Amino acid sequence: MLKNRRNWVVMAVLLSCALTPCFAQVQTPAPASGYNVQTWPTRKPVPALQLTDLSGKVWRLADLRGKVVLLNFWASWCEPCRAEMPSLQRLTDQHPQDLIVLAVNLKESTQTVQQFVQRTALTLPVLPDPQGVTARAWGVTVFPSTVLIDAQGKVRSVVQGELDWTGPDAKRLLQPLWPVHGGR
Repeated sequence: MLKNRRNWVVMAVLLSCALTPCFAQVQTPAPASGYNVQTWPTRKPVPALQLTDLSGKVWRLADLRGKVVLLNFWASWCEPCRAEMPSLQRLTDQHPQDLIVLAVNLKESTQTVQQFVQRTALTLPVLPDPQGVTARAWGVTVFPSTVLIDAQGKVRSVVQGELDWTGPDAKRLLQPLWPVHGGR
């Protein structure tokens, strides 16, 4: 009889937990925006960037002065990464002369990355980071993360999470990156 009572008590507790939050660790829902912005610390050094894209071209930050640069860290297994990629492509298409988006892929095989690029008709430069060395150097631990670099080569901020890069939120983030004469 005691065993049956214990089972009923356990069942009642489990049922009450299922119907109401009963754990001290209630997770806070993600912000409705889906992303957050962190300012790049003034004294934090800018890591070197030298990666080769899928077509064999070597990309260096120093070579991109005069253009706004977005370093987008992503992976094909990451749903938010896949979701924001078309807007990054559209942004690049809208600003072909003064913006570069470098899509740095985290730890996936070249074959996996190439299949993703072919399937999505992506034309922006995709740079494999097979060991994650570049992501670590830039302190990236959340995917997607996009590092915003102004036309003078100064890192301004890091956007963590998915963003529509052609929407109004992105426009507000990108506005300060353009040269004064560019007036976006």
